Amino acid sequence: MSLENAPDDVKLAVDLIMLLEEHAIAPETVLSALEIVKRDFERKVQAVPPSPLPSP
Repeated sequence: MSLENAPDDVKLAVDLIMLLEEHAIAPETVLSALEIVKRDFERKVQAVPPSPLPSP
């Protein structure tokens, strides 16, 4: 699978991995930071009202 045809989440993951590796950030620090980011975005998802279903 070509990265240009990959889903957006895969593209973002690859970009983040490259960024973190280029800056030689310790894996433990990365994992800790990702947990903080995950909690933050989970709260954001919960705060967004569900979108209405499309009309048939």
